[in-house]
Amino acid sequence: MKAFMDNEFLLSNEMGSRLFHEYAENCPIIDYHNHLSVKDIFERRRYENLTEVWLQADHYKWRCMRACGVPESHVTGDAPDFEKFLAFAKVMPRLVGSPVYHWAHLELQRYFGIDTPLTEATAPAIWNKTAEMLESEGFDAVSLLEKMQVKVICTTDDPADDLFYHRKIAAESGLSFAVLPSFRPDRFLNIDNAAQFEKALTQLSARYGRIESFEGLCDALKKSLDYFADAGCRVTDHGFLRFRYASCGNAAAIFKKATAKELLTTEEIAVYQGALLRFLGKEYAQRNMVMQLHLGPIRNNSPKLFASFGADAGGDSIGEATNPFQLSAFLADLERDDAMPRTILYNLNPADSAMLSTLAVDYAADGAKVQYGAAWWFHDHIRGIRAQIDQLLETGAIASSVGMLTDSRSFTSFVRHEYYRRILCDKLGALVEAGEYPADLDTLGTIVEDICWKNAASYFGFKL
Repeated sequence: MKAFMDNEFLLSNEMGSRLFHEYAENCPIIDYHNHLSVKDIFERRRYENLTEVWLQADHYKWRCMRACGVPESHVTGDAPDFEKFLAFAKVMPRLVGSPVYHWAHLELQRYFGIDTPLTEATAPAIWNKTAEMLESEGFDAVSLLEKMQVKVICTTDDPADDLFYHRKIAAESGLSFAVLPSFRPDRFLNIDNAAQFEKALTQLSARYGRIESFEGLCDALKKSLDYFADAGCRVTDHGFLRFRYASCGNAAAIFKKATAKELLTTEEIAVYQGALLRFLGKEYAQRNMVMQLHLGPIRNNSPKLFASFGADAGGDSIGEATNPFQLSAFLADLERDDAMPRTILYNLNPADSAMLSTLAVDYAADGAKVQYGAAWWFHDHIRGIRAQIDQLLETGAIASSVGMLTDSRSFTSFVRHEYYRRILCDKLGALVEAGEYPADLDTLGTIVEDICWKNAASYFGFKL
């Protein structure tokens, strides 16, 4: 029986252990998609306790607490901080096999040097020790990132954002890592969400002039992209509940219909989204920006939870599979116009895995230009990460992968890179153990370093 989450956690063979400890363990981190607060980074936010660090914005932990019967008052409600932490500690032993269980203990180990399993009994001592440490130097938001050798952070930002804190950081902070914005135009693509669309147009108009037509929207988004590029943006991101795409139709007329608050058909939505996506894709390619497509969630399922907390409360789930014909048509149209940006495809519905992995290779010319992305959200666990790695091994080329990201709002979530790296090294080591690959430590070590950070640095154009 192996020791609990020791130095060989998730490493089951000698080659995997060597790959991790000699090549992966100390690699820098490029986290090219997350939801961290730029304000917290600039202000070097300090935390009073583990509830502030762990439970204020982590919907992964919230879901586990709800699943174990914790009342909402102790999840997102107004219960005192220690009571919320104690409620989480009580359910921890029940989270056997959960990635949250592994992440929380990796966070205790890496950030606080605590190897003790978190339970109801150990909670008070862990609470007191971490609170004392959080009061000392080296535990503000910036220091927490530096502890994990983070070198690049790409946050998630709306086109109407003034990027105030990004610009403050660039001008004043002197940080040891880059904090860059990501362009996320979801609100302008989701034309069927009338209230959100109207608000988005109003906010973008306030920055770039009144928007009264589809052409005017494109012009404003173009100005926003220039503004983002000037602030160092290299990455764009798009989240789709349903990916709808049509290559022909009158987007201008559909825009007018939507702004008049008339109902749109599914075909009209596909025409509008198709036109805007083609425009954006071409603009990204011109600016050498990477386009990320996150496909297949259902968001805010619980009306009660949405009413009490709002979006990102942990009330989301896996949605429908993506239409491969529409997705391929979009990529084909960009390629046909010689306007394909580097693109990463992520799926939430597991039925999309093989489709996206094989589709990516179809458009991967010019240096793995289109990639099948990291195991995302409900797949960010041992089985899901192994499945994503297997998919790349079997239908792509894992050596070209840009690796892992956190997609997180937590400043202690960066142990997830270690989690991924351990699983990756163990898998490659297992291939050697099974006689499926030679015991070529140098070649495999180079591949591991490439996946951990070097491929991402090259793909996104980051200079470390």
